[in-house]
Amino acid sequence: MLALIASLLGVWAVRRSFPTTDGELSLPALGSPVTVLRDEYGVANIYADDAEDLFVAQGFTHAQDRFWEMDFRRHVTAGRTAELFGEAQVETDVYLRTMGWRRVAEQEYDLLDEDSRSYLDAYAAGVNAWLDQNDGLSASLEYGLLGITADDYDIEPWTPTDSLAWLKAMAWDLGGNLQEETDRALLLANGLDRDLIEELYPAYPTERHVPITDTDEHDGAAPDADLASAPELPDEALDALANLSGVQDTIPDLIGPSGHPDLGSNSWVVSGEHTDTGSPLLTNDPHLGASMPSTWHQIGLHCTEVSEACPFDVSGFGFSGLPGVIIGQNDSIAWGFTNLNPDVMDLYLERIEGDEYVVDGEKRPLEIIEDTIEVAGGEDVDITIRATHHGPIMSDTGLGANLAAIGENPSEGDDAPYAVSLSWTALQPGATADAIFAMNRARDWDEFRAGASRFEVPAQNLVYADEEGNIGYQAPGRVPVRGEGDGRWPAPGWDSDYDWDEEYLPFDELPSVLNPESGFIVTANQSVVDEDYEHFLTTDWDYGYRSQRINDLLAERIAAGPVTVQDMEDVMMDSRHEAAVDITPYLLDVEVDGVTAKAQEELADWDHVNDTDSAGAAFYNATWRHLLPLLFDELGDVDMNTGSRGMYVVGLLLEDPESSWWEGEKADGREEVLATAMDEAAEELTDLLGDTPADWRWGDLHTLTATHESFGSSGIAPVEWLFNRGPVESSGGSSIVNATGWNATEGYGITTVPSMRMVANLADRDASTWIHLTGNSGHAFHPNYDDQLELWAEGSSLPWAVTEEAVREASTDELTLTP
Repeated sequence: MLALIASLLGVWAVRRSFPTTDGELSLPALGSPVTVLRDEYGVANIYADDAEDLFVAQGFTHAQDRFWEMDFRRHVTAGRTAELFGEAQVETDVYLRTMGWRRVAEQEYDLLDEDSRSYLDAYAAGVNAWLDQNDGLSASLEYGLLGITADDYDIEPWTPTDSLAWLKAMAWDLGGNLQEETDRALLLANGLDRDLIEELYPAYPTERHVPITDTDEHDGAAPDADLASAPELPDEALDALANLSGVQDTIPDLIGPSGHPDLGSNSWVVSGEHTDTGSPLLTNDPHLGASMPSTWHQIGLHCTEVSEACPFDVSGFGFSGLPGVIIGQNDSIAWGFTNLNPDVMDLYLERIEGDEYVVDGEKRPLEIIEDTIEVAGGEDVDITIRATHHGPIMSDTGLGANLAAIGENPSEGDDAPYAVSLSWTALQPGATADAIFAMNRARDWDEFRAGASRFEVPAQNLVYADEEGNIGYQAPGRVPVRGEGDGRWPAPGWDSDYDWDEEYLPFDELPSVLNPESGFIVTANQSVVDEDYEHFLTTDWDYGYRSQRINDLLAERIAAGPVTVQDMEDVMMDSRHEAAVDITPYLLDVEVDGVTAKAQEELADWDHVNDTDSAGAAFYNATWRHLLPLLFDELGDVDMNTGSRGMYVVGLLLEDPESSWWEGEKADGREEVLATAMDEAAEELTDLLGDTPADWRWGDLHTLTATHESFGSSGIAPVEWLFNRGPVESSGGSSIVNATGWNATEGYGITTVPSMRMVANLADRDASTWIHLTGNSGHAFHPNYDDQLELWAEGSSLPWAVTEEAVREASTDELTLTP
């Protein structure tokens, strides 16, 4: 009887927060009635007579589906997670308060257009209307558990700043080359020869993997600036970097695996001259951290009559907590995003003297902010935040303890201490929210480009298509123009020659292409430009295995023609390991015996496809995992991981058996290193999968557990059971088109994913397709919490109902919101 009662109470607690999606609800913030239609997957399409009402209803709908996620996100971006989870989160909050995401977001609202401000206000009003009716368990199951750590927690009203701050989190995940910059500095400080370091960061292979654009095709003004000079840190700063050990660990994984080499995306567009419909097809699958629920929320926003006063008829993927659609299509155009990844983050060594710092031999006052962190179940923590004109001093943070050690023993007898500050484009207020609304209502290339010009952070690649048959590419975003150096190494903050210019690279000089001769455009985080482009963007591109594979597959499909939606979906799920094509022959030439020899036979029969049933894929990836620490044992805390740079570097080293990198403590020489890696891989797989290599499966190793971002790694098994879902196995892997990334230092589990997949059909919007990683609902055990996870894992897609006729035909629930 007690078990039955507990079970019934559990069901009541879980279901109490499920949203009302049918019938009628009163929503006083509205000016006129709004209709919300939902399909069996919980995807909402909202119809309103007025633009403000449209966003009131979107705020209400997001709160219905995902308010805990929204509340958690705003605490993260404000550096207030200790208010929820106690003193264990204080260091992370210090780090975030020091960067000041929330302080920057608070300044952005007044910079926006009047319409954008009204949409943000309306959205907040819709969220707060929902909050007026829901609290505690009626808001979400998570609030019931929160009572364990924060029993006096009260939900605060939603504000426009809460929405704007989330853009900073996305900018952080897709921010630039900070990881590479700190790794290079650490290697140099630990005594590795600069030439050897440069071997780990080779130039992008434009002759093998084509860039996104050809400089001759760029649309807009011709660039005329010189490339930034090569970086050379002064000798006095090199000694100061000697204590940089572990700096990469000071950058916390706040929302997802920031800095992971597999963060990125694929997106491409094919013009109508090559498609079966005669109109463009556009696809996108952003690669982000795997979370539960997924980063995206599917939605449609429709004015009942599209007009200047109410200009929206847009469907796609957005973020809970932010009005509008980020990626999708409207009644005239479609667009997708991938990460441009220019170098927009620089570390500066600062010479500090008391409350002042030195620039060009003169002292300047530090900016000082006093702040207090509230701690659930503990005492408040007072902190002091310091900043120079470069940005906040990150070495003051608890997580920056290793940075704080810089400069304890500076050279030349100079006993001034050093600190480390961060310059980052996202820490300057901007108007990216304007760009979101402008792109949502754009109807042609010129309007879309005008909207994109306000998209400042994170800098992105935009692919475009419209119903008139045009396809295009635009690179928007703030890109700094440096004086000395090019941002690859920490710079001396005491020398103003290394400062950024006051103005960023002009938008009209960023790469832009309309209707290229090839008839298709591919962006997959590869180099955006060729060697003829005169501005410096970065040297830390993805090395292009994904992008070149997509280019090759599209060329094949076009030659066989015409290209269909199914072709686009097939390319998205392609799991051929292009880097392995170059590396595998060397593994087959090595003499091994026993189980390793049998595994080598599986490798010989492997088609280089990371299919879930493949034994060859399992053995190859295990060999790769064990090869990296053998080959790069000099790197210490810096690892090459599974990303494209490591793959390209290993490919180059295999061609040079005399390279000093093959000299190691555990194995010496190319053949011995390869043989040892294969033996270790065979031993590990025998332990994990048995001693018969033919029975090994990549899918048994390469699985995804969608982990709840706040409670999913609590260490409390029943709590994790409540919120996490999976595991599910998946094909693909790192630097593969089907980009299910994994971390070789941790194991084979999937850490980054195509967070959604979509194909927009400009000839028939309702013939478009989409799929979500998990589901639209954020409520554990709701039918739409994980109903897309298995479909995603197997590479399936769902029909994308866009027009009202198709939406109504697919709808299962109709909710009327009345004033």
